[in-house]
Amino acid sequence: MPLRIVFQPYTLHFRMEAGTSRGVLTQKTSWILRITDEEQPGVVGYGECGPLPGLSVDDIPDFGAQLAEVCETFNQLDLEVFPFNLSIILQQVIPEHLPSVRFGIEMALLDFMHGGQKTQYKNAFSKGEKGIPMNGLIWMGSYDHMVGQIEDKLEQGYTTLKMKVGAIDFDQECRILQSVRSRFSASQITLRVDANGAFKPEDVENKLKRLSQFDLHSIEQPIRAGQIDLLTELCVSSPIPIALDEELIGISDYRKKFALLKKVQPPYIILKPTLLGGFQHCKEWIEIATRLSIGWWMTSALESNIGLSAIAQFTAAFDNQMPQGLGTGQLYHNNFASPLKTDQGYLFYDKQLNWDLSSLGDAWK
Repeated sequence: MPLRIVFQPYTLHFRMEAGTSRGVLTQKTSWILRITDEEQPGVVGYGECGPLPGLSVDDIPDFGAQLAEVCETFNQLDLEVFPFNLSIILQQVIPEHLPSVRFGIEMALLDFMHGGQKTQYKNAFSKGEKGIPMNGLIWMGSYDHMVGQIEDKLEQGYTTLKMKVGAIDFDQECRILQSVRSRFSASQITLRVDANGAFKPEDVENKLKRLSQFDLHSIEQPIRAGQIDLLTELCVSSPIPIALDEELIGISDYRKKFALLKKVQPPYIILKPTLLGGFQHCKEWIEIATRLSIGWWMTSALESNIGLSAIAQFTAAFDNQMPQGLGTGQLYHNNFASPLKTDQGYLFYDKQLNWDLSSLGDAWK
């Protein structure tokens, strides 16, 4: 029998208000996918589609209807999946303008191909043998709230902190960074900042210069995406290494990916499979970045533990020792129980812990 795919929405609720330069998040909806085949009873592949509001290409009002249409087409084609035809299915069945859907179906198909054990990639991480270093994410908020988050992350053993900047008073953000740097040198605590494109062209150079006094590892997307000439200049002149993030969104053609990185020559790029169309697209970005001597790291896009686990397994398939942005599983009070566990700034897959997806119920469409 051919594969069949169904889905249902699931609303994740934040433990705290998550502030970014684009606003404050209190909840996020993901669409959970389920792939089965009657001839393989008990084998279920799970995936997750979770467009980010205001950022994803497929953050559209009729997303649910378009997802349903893709699933209907998928089911009508009576597909079977093998390693050699996975890319064909993804390219021919799922439209490019739905990157989170492509990622979710890719994730579910990989899980199904590996026996429905929530395993997309078999490696030392998914076997529970090795952890992945992470950065501790500091969300925007009041001065006291952000300082409190920093103290919590330091107590939890993180040695790399990533702070969102660009929403509260810039002087306050600088004071927060100074408070960390006055206690810890760059060799003790690595500091990253993420502006989410918040700096204006007329003040970006002054802000970068001021931020440079805090010995920062990097700054993600200092200006709004699409200002390629200015971004190229900044990658040359900035006293802080720049990492491209939002700039990569919406680019699926290999030649355009290469042209962007070749022109801008950023020190780093940030990869979010949900926003970029899945693992195969991320592999292309990694291949190009490696050729051009550009560093990279992986970051989740507020997925549940279903998506986060798949991203972590994919990340572990590469020999990348940089701290990754994979700590978002702790954000939600109704996340799915999973083998994912954090300890001393590392993410582990603890085989003694079990998955529990019972909260999904039976409302599959």
